[in-house]
Amino acid sequence: MADIRVKICGLRTVGDIAAAAAAGAAYAGFVFFAKSPRNLTVAAARELALAAPVGLAKVALVVDADDATLDAIIEAVPLDMLQLHGHETPDRVAEVRARYGLPVMKAVGVADEGDLAAVFDYSTVADQLLIDAKPPKGAALPGGNGLSFDWRLVAQRRWLRPWMLAGGLTPDNVAEAIRLTNARQVDVSSGVESAPGVKDAARMAAFVAAARA
Repeated sequence: MADIRVKICGLRTVGDIAAAAAAGAAYAGFVFFAKSPRNLTVAAARELALAAPVGLAKVALVVDADDATLDAIIEAVPLDMLQLHGHETPDRVAEVRARYGLPVMKAVGVADEGDLAAVFDYSTVADQLLIDAKPPKGAALPGGNGLSFDWRLVAQRRWLRPWMLAGGLTPDNVAEAIRLTNARQVDVSSGVESAPGVKDAARMAAFVAAARA
């Protein structure tokens, strides 16, 4: 299963970047959301992006960001992809994709089968999809809550675009999640941390190894 691609989100230090690359991650996620313990300033994200080795795709996670916010990020930070993790409509996803010329990944929260229709709607406008656990009502964060959903809901599903499984994944359960869903890409954030926003190099390595086992 060495073709499984792993995204490690919420990296905050140059050491995190080095550890993610050494572990074999395919994507490095930078969070631009003030309420998150993984939030970065534009200047800090630029430093991390410049430290990233060739081959490690740099992804900016934003939540309902306006054009001015996106302009500031994209002008300063060399990126490979935008991840829209808020309540962006399909029209907004298409607008962002056209305005910036970068691939766009849209996160879709899933709690039950009724949420899957939105996955199809976004698959017509986004380059990739991130299928995440829907946050509970009143949650401060749209993702990175360490919560999973019933993976059987997406087992063996096919959409128009490549997709990534997220939500509550850890080194201990990622292999089972991949087996159940046949996901070819997985995303992790809190599952490889020693404390909120603090990445653990050993856990990152263990996660990638387990995903590929």
